[in-house]
Amino acid sequence: MSNLSSSAPDNKQTQVEATTSKVQPKPSYVKLAMRNMVRKGGTSIKHFALTTITLISILIGLAYLTR
Repeated sequence: MSNLSSSAPDNKQTQVEATTSKVQPKPSYVKLAMRNMVRKGGTSIKHFALTTITLISILIGLAYLTR
């Protein structure tokens, strides 16, 4: 009986040490960018839309000039 009670605190201590000693790797730049995009919601969508419209406009303008 005393073995069970003495092993339980050791087991809990081992679990605590295991959780505190875990080193999490740095998140990748893609994950950070996605998290930032979600946090800033509307601003990111506006910038994406402006970039898309600008690129399409440039391509149409080049196609018109080089026809």
